[in-house]
Amino acid sequence: MATISIGKAWEEAVAFIRREATLLFPVALLFVALPGLIVQEMTPPQLQEWFAQPKADAIPVMPPGFALSMLLGIVIIWFGSLALFALALRPGISVGEALRLSFSRLPVLLGTAVLVVVAIVAFIVVIALVSVIFAMASQQAAHAMGLLLGLAAVIIVFFASIRLVLLNAVVIDTRGGVVESLRRAWALTRGHFWRLFGFLVIVMLLSTLVGTAAQVIFGLLGSLLAGPEGARLAGGIAAAAVSAVVQVYLLVMLARIYRQASAA
Repeated sequence: MATISIGKAWEEAVAFIRREATLLFPVALLFVALPGLIVQEMTPPQLQEWFAQPKADAIPVMPPGFALSMLLGIVIIWFGSLALFALALRPGISVGEALRLSFSRLPVLLGTAVLVVVAIVAFIVVIALVSVIFAMASQQAAHAMGLLLGLAAVIIVFFASIRLVLLNAVVIDTRGGVVESLRRAWALTRGHFWRLFGFLVIVMLLSTLVGTAAQVIFGLLGSLLAGPEGARLAGGIAAAAVSAVVQVYLLVMLARIYRQASAA
């Protein structure tokens, strides 16, 4: 098992980004930040409130075409992340070459997503069947079992997301198919769960703090210039810009971690 050093990955990432910033940040802004901002602007306020506080008995009606637009935005963001990994893992590659490589490997990444979703849905169906069986015996037992199985589902999804955090790097750096990419990404993170978990938690916290601060500051400036609508738009743009910067650092660090893990 290879040793993973987050500190070494950080040092290498900072040096690489300093050299290749003019290649990385335009790709991140165009294919990661901008699609996210567009989807955010298209999301109705009542749907944004539901995403923040989901309630099973109060699901708002989605506007026509919104689900398709959100799915398209996610696919574009995945495409951009693959291009960033290509730039980070193949020194000397041009942006055009990285985009072409990303496009050619995007079907594999989509295939892995479909396979993972099918596995999660199958697990949820099993949970529902077990809950029905317990409901036939006792309502209290069914309620308790439903809570336990729901918690188990959350834990399993969370665990799998950490174990597959290097999937994009595997997809762009190898020629394997869907199953082989999943198997290799899973194997590379074996024994490194807690280290990767801590790293991702720190990144998430820093991203949230910096993004919120930028959104508040630029939102206030926007409100002075154009009122509430200007505040919302300026805050959204600022948050998207911060997200692009964070994504560049995160993905380049994951590329360096992938190189360390695959060295063995």
